[in-house]
Amino acid sequence: MEASLRQRLDAGARAWLDGALADARRAAATGPEPAADAAPGARRPLPAWELAFAAAGRHCRAAATGAAPAPAPVPEAADAARVLLLHAARPDTGTLTRLYTRGSAAERRAVLVALPWLPVDDDGVPLVEDALRANDTRLVAAAVGPYAAARLGAHAWRQAILKCLFTGVPVTAVAGLAERAAGDAELARMLRDYAAERAAAGRPVPDDLHHVLALTETHAGNGTDAAPHEETRS
Repeated sequence: MEASLRQRLDAGARAWLDGALADARRAAATGPEPAADAAPGARRPLPAWELAFAAAGRHCRAAATGAAPAPAPVPEAADAARVLLLHAARPDTGTLTRLYTRGSAAERRAVLVALPWLPVDDDGVPLVEDALRANDTRLVAAAVGPYAAARLGAHAWRQAILKCLFTGVPVTAVAGLAERAAGDAELARMLRDYAAERAAAGRPVPDDLHHVLALTETHAGNGTDAAPHEETRS
């Protein structure tokens, strides 16, 4: 991602990115700064990398001319920069949660995209679940990435699939879809119920629903109606 991003930035933006990543790596190496003596209620200044995380939209823009095209599609320049900063800083769960809850939609997306590469174990699941309650389709798409595939319990993951269908997020955004949908009889039931509701209301059934339904029939003869991860989280 970093190499692709650099190809899209002008010299000034690349210099800004170098400095921001250096601050983030320094923060990861030294750990959280100790609390300094301050008046009661005073706020401690934010680390430089967190300020850069919030300011990425102003500084890390793709060059208008002269930048070589990226060899493969990458997130918008600011989104990619934020993900790189999170990967470099490796923030703890508290910091990550604060960045998500107080951040803009773009900053929340970056947190969700970065989750698979951060040391948060299951602590990032509440952030994914929060994003899946939103109606922002870009946020929903970011929430159903590799972290959700690995960490969401069966019920929450099934609801995430329905959320994608309901909001129009393409199921191609769902990481691990084929693996988790295979043989999932409960997901198949939910999909059929949803299709019946739409048909009864005179609404079209999304093509993606038929695609996911077909995936549930893969290996369906194994005698189980439990999706992968059924026992890991509920």
